Amino acid sequence: MELQTLIYLFVGGTFALYIGIAIWARAATTGEFYVAGKGVHPIANGMATAADWMSAASFISMAGLIAFSGYDASVYLMGWTGGYVLLAMLLAPYLRKFGKFTVPEFIGERYYSQTARLVAVLCLIVASVTYVIGQMKGVGVAFGRFLEVEFEVGVLIGMAIVFIYAVLGGMKGITYTQIAQYCVLIFAYTVPAIFISLQLTGTPIPQLGLVSTMADSNTFMLDKLDQVVTDLGFSKYTEQKGTSLNMVLLTLSLMIGTAGLPHVIIRFFTVPKVRDARFSAGWALVFIAILYTTAPAVGSMARLNLVETVQTGPVGQPEANLVYENRPEWMATWETTGLLAFEDKNDDGRIQYYNDNNPEFAAMAEEQWGWKGNEMTKVDRDIMVLANPEIANLPNWVIALVAAGGLAAALSTAAGLLLAISSSISHDLLKGVFMPNISERNELMAGRIAMAGAIVVAGYLGMNPPGFAAQVVALAFGLAASSIFPALMMGIFNKKMNNVGAVAGMLTGLTSTVVYIFIYKGWFFIPGTNNLPNTSEYWLFGIQPESFGAVGAVINFAVAIAISKVTQAPPEHIQHLVEDIRVPKGAGTASAH
Repeated sequence: MELQTLIYLFVGGTFALYIGIAIWARAATTGEFYVAGKGVHPIANGMATAADWMSAASFISMAGLIAFSGYDASVYLMGWTGGYVLLAMLLAPYLRKFGKFTVPEFIGERYYSQTARLVAVLCLIVASVTYVIGQMKGVGVAFGRFLEVEFEVGVLIGMAIVFIYAVLGGMKGITYTQIAQYCVLIFAYTVPAIFISLQLTGTPIPQLGLVSTMADSNTFMLDKLDQVVTDLGFSKYTEQKGTSLNMVLLTLSLMIGTAGLPHVIIRFFTVPKVRDARFSAGWALVFIAILYTTAPAVGSMARLNLVETVQTGPVGQPEANLVYENRPEWMATWETTGLLAFEDKNDDGRIQYYNDNNPEFAAMAEEQWGWKGNEMTKVDRDIMVLANPEIANLPNWVIALVAAGGLAAALSTAAGLLLAISSSISHDLLKGVFMPNISERNELMAGRIAMAGAIVVAGYLGMNPPGFAAQVVALAFGLAASSIFPALMMGIFNKKMNNVGAVAGMLTGLTSTVVYIFIYKGWFFIPGTNNLPNTSEYWLFGIQPESFGAVGAVINFAVAIAISKVTQAPPEHIQHLVEDIRVPKGAGTASAH
């Protein structure tokens, strides 16, 4: 069967499944809309959490990062999985025991302040909107390629699909849709990896194929990859290229950002009992690990296949460079999306793909071989996973499966984020602050309207993203790490933390991180410079913007603790409330005795 027909069947079938589940699980009450009625089994919730978590950044972009950054991209694996350990041990069970609908609601009641609740809403919206941009970028990339439409049209189609099942079903519909989406995305991610690992190494397990020898030689796959990229002037794939400081800070930022992201936290409000929250986090980590342990193999094998597609023989021999007119079909197809681009700089009709940012190598390449610059002028990192099966000439049904999986990953997380945004508006702002006497029916309608509005905003920003998907998502984690995580931690483990300190901490943490990101991503003009590109020579102490969330968190903790020391302590009933949250059920309640 033709590829495009298979893509329509696979993608259309999965969309019909998602919409059918949303109709079956339609939310009838605010409890079902916000927290699925608190009746989700912990294993099912673990699977839904995994789908909620494994976004376009995980499915589409993370392997692209690994493909081009190599060793340095390992921070994403460590940070994003390590965050679940923090969630399971430090946050999930206590927040579930508190028993509220949203993160701002917990912060508002714990810090006995509507101002704290409003600030938490602000932090949630800033982090969630930033995160959802990456998802919409992923939706546009996947739709643009596989439905053969413009990137912007792809985003619009994704918006329509999310609108149908997220607005209709709320958390109840999203939960059961995400279970289906997890099954689709994990199957779509691992099957091509198995095929490609067999092709390259003869090993059916991608995790083992990564450290195995090539099928046609005794050379280890990573050694082969190191050789082919260094031959073209790129850095050695397996060596560290960034600074240790940035690696540590980025890992920490991703970990505590994970534990502070509202759309992840609210998943633990959906289980029946407190202990189920911890079990859910454990199961989520198991389900996530299946993809995350496969990603390094997918990224490295994709990079090897890409280079060897263009460079078919020894570097420097003209006949070894691919003739552009004879390029494979997958290259021509991706060029139509604008995410892959070629420019014949020396007019020889062949593709020179090398690192012309390496001045020494570029000068040598021009002098000896007549190369006048890298002619693969654009290779968007977000295409690597989606293009990988085509590069490897896998069967059409595998390519169609990957299309369905990539869309499942992007849509599942987008729905969770949009629910977090809409619930903060309808439940925390409308009912919690401005209209406390609103009826449940009207609150439910307000939640759906807020969801629709959030989808429109997310779609617009997704069409104009400030970077590739994983890069944008890393910024979102920094924002969550610097604003929400410290407030939650101190709210659970520091009974002396008061509302003034918490509010000041959240605002300074968020503001410092936002300002740093905007300045050092080059989005603010700095006097005395023509512009401020995102390069290490401008970064404060060499800290890259994606890593600053950990610093922002430290600022948040320091300001909150300092101010709480010199202002009035929380009321006694709030201090007892904090103690009660941490007391296991059946162990007795905290008292003043």
